[in-house]
This record gives sequence, C-alpha cells and structure tokens, in this order.
Amino acid sequence: MFGRRKEKAGAVAQTTGQDLELANSHEPKEAGNHAHKHHHPMFNHNGHKVTKGIHPDGESGRKGVHPHHFLRISARSASKISMAVNVLWPFVPAAIAVRYARPEAHLWIFVLNYIAMVPTANLIGFAGQELARKLPKVFGVLVETFLGGIVEIVLFMVLLHKNIDDPADERYNNFIPVIRAAILGSILANVLLCLGCCLFAGGLRREEQDFDAAISEVGSGLLMTAGFGLMIPAAFFTSLSGSTTVDLDADQLTDKVLTISRVTSVILLVAFLLYTWFQMRSHHGIYDAVLEKDEARDHDRHKDLTKAKLTLTECILALVIAITLVCFHAIFLVEGIEYIVEERHVSDSFIGLILVPLVEKAAENLTAVDEAWDNQINFALAHVLGATIQTALLNGPLVVIVGWGLHKAMDLNFEIFNAVILILAIIVAGNFLRDGKSNYLEGALCILIYIIIAEPVRPPRLRARVLKEAISYGF
Repeated sequence: MFGRRKEKAGAVAQTTGQDLELANSHEPKEAGNHAHKHHHPMFNHNGHKVTKGIHPDGESGRKGVHPHHFLRISARSASKISMAVNVLWPFVPAAIAVRYARPEAHLWIFVLNYIAMVPTANLIGFAGQELARKLPKVFGVLVETFLGGIVEIVLFMVLLHKNIDDPADERYNNFIPVIRAAILGSILANVLLCLGCCLFAGGLRREEQDFDAAISEVGSGLLMTAGFGLMIPAAFFTSLSGSTTVDLDADQLTDKVLTISRVTSVILLVAFLLYTWFQMRSHHGIYDAVLEKDEARDHDRHKDLTKAKLTLTECILALVIAITLVCFHAIFLVEGIEYIVEERHVSDSFIGLILVPLVEKAAENLTAVDEAWDNQINFALAHVLGATIQTALLNGPLVVIVGWGLHKAMDLNFEIFNAVILILAIIVAGNFLRDGKSNYLEGALCILIYIIIAEPVRPPRLRARVLKEAISYGF
C-alpha cells in the first residue's frame, strides 16, 4: 500500500513538474544575454503564478493580508532559533504596561523593554528577509541589511533627542558618550561576536568553509577605511589635549574636534554611497553569481522554497508593526539609562559597548548564524560585513550629521581605549578572512576576543542588584 502511495505521489510530482515546464515554455523568449538574465518563469517551484516584479523564490501565491496565514508564518519565522525567540513576545505588552503602571520601577522598565526589543527586532529581520526574497539577489541583501539596522538608527536618534545640550545643566551631553560607545560596540559585536558565531556554527558541520574574495576583501577594505576615519577625531584630540606647542584652550579644541567629526562623517557617507553603487550597479554581476552559487549549496533550500511566504502587503504590515513597537521600547529603554548609570553605577561604556549592540543586532545575528549553519557562508558574511559597514559608514555618520542639524555637540571623539580595540578588532577579523577559508577554531577565537573586551567594562555584582530590585518591587 505504501509503495503504491509513493508511486502515485511521484507521478503527481512528475506531472506537476511537466505542467510547470510546459507553462513556462510558452513564455516569449527574447534573444540576447540581457533578456536571459532578467527572464523569470510564469510559475514558481510551488506552482504559484509569479507576479510581475516579484522574484519567483518570494512568490507567496496570495495577495493582500490574511490574518491566519500572517500570524502562522510570522510565528514560524526564518529558523528554529528565530522561532524560539518569539517566545519572548509576552514581554512586549508587559514592558509597555509596567512603564505606565509603575513608572518608579526604573530598573524593571529598563530590563523588560530591553528583552521586549529582541522579538520585535526579530520580526523586523524576518519581514526584511521575506521582502528580500521578492527582490533581485544583491538588492534584496542590501534592503534586508538596511532593515536590520533600523533598530540601531532608532536607538541612536532617541538617544540624541533625549541628550541634554544646555551647558548650564550638570547633565550636559549625558547621552553622547553612550552613542559613541554604541557605535563602536555595534561594530565590535558584528566583526567579533557575530562573525565568530557564524564561523563557529559553520565549522561544526564541516571541516572548512570557503567564501568568495568579492565578499571578504571588499568588506575588509571598507572596514579599514571606516576604522581610520572614526579614529581621526580621537587621535587629534588625544595628541593635542596635552600639547604645549599648540595654543588651543579646551573649548577651541572641542570645537575643532567637532568640526573634524562632521567633515569625516560627510566623507564616510560618500564612501557608503560608493559602496552601494559598487554592489548594485557597476559590479552587481559578481555578487549575483556569488550569491546564486551559495543558494545552490544551501542544505535547507528545498525546505525554504516550499515554505509558505508572506505577501508583499504582509511584509510591509509586519515592518510597520515591528518598527512602531521598537520605537516605543527604544524610548522607554533610553529613559531608564540615566537611572541605570547614576543610581546603579553601570558605566556608559558597558551600556554602549555591550548591552545596546546585543539587542539591536539580535535579528541580524540570528539570520547570519542560520545561514552559516546551512553552508551559505557568503550570505552570512554579506550580512555581517554589510551590517558593520552600515554602522560605520551610515548610521554613525548619520547621527553626527543629524546632531549637527539639531545643534547638538555629537562628535566622534571616542575614548582612546575604545578606538584602539576597534582597530585591533578590524585587523583580527581581516586576518581571519584573508585566506578565503574558515573553521570553528577561528570563530571561537573571535568570540573569546569579544569576551576579553567586555571584561574591563563589566559592572560588578550586576546580578545581585537586579535580584535586589526585583524583591523590593515585589516581582
């Protein structure tokens, strides 16, 4: 009986494949390689008619919004890890409720909103991935990477808006150090922690993973450029702050550093635009070939192709919901930072270097690690290096330029310790990527380096403080 069922299923599958091939064969064929590159079949692998302008891999076979399908597909998410993260969704209403019901519970408002940002950021990442499937390969990766950085942009802008810019106030520029630390912390989390997790996860299933130089070399070069640009204001300030040969007082030196930071930010934005043009227009064929090759060796590609997908409208709806929630959680989170720093004696460096990057990069990290696990190491590196480049060449400079427009003294005068570890981290990551091969040892070393960096800024007895606060408020 089971044998007859298998034969029948095979016959149905064969018939379906022949029907699709026949339907696709009736499409008009144009001569020339250019037409062949942009040719899409009328029906995709699932038998769904492909909508004009939608890539076959992202065709859902539906239109509009279907609440049942929308919730089911969003709950399933992109991978088992992402699906497990959805367990944290009850923290979203809890965080908002505690913010208004018990506004004096500052620590718990901070903790709950911090946790609540993880599932909302995960939804942004998933909706971005679903949207990217509907777009051309390279453009889809760029859009997905940009959407993954939305959480970071929102946090930076909220911190900048909440910053006190009155010199007479003792809390003058209270959030500027947090933003500066978060910029560097985001880069470090990507080039060490996330990259390390990708190399480690991929290396567990195979002896070595090979990746293309088009991804690694361009990314490493841009990171060195960004690191150099970000270090200039700090190096200038450090070299002249104790100098006896240059006649500049503290205010003049601060103004000079601010000017250098703004000019540097404009130049870094130009570099980001050049990088985007390089990927999307002048050299997009190279990246298309690399990513298509990566898709062919994806261990789970057959499962991904048959999964139910969100419609274009559902992707946009999910992004609107998630970004709105992220904005609320970012505002409530930032409101608690001052209390955490002043009353709980948690340093700006720990919040900026460690806490903020971990939550804002959660979705991107999960996506990249899942891709490396499935042997899509080029996709994983494109997400990791792309997110790092976006922070260094777009998000960081953008917050400086926005601060310039709002007359806020946002600069790139990083602490010399932070600037040094940034350059060292870029050099370490570049060396691991130089040979075009990776293994679990290199990934583990990247993670260990990140832990070493986190140790000097780790607050003492943080767990005991959280438990004490919980008991005092009856949680």
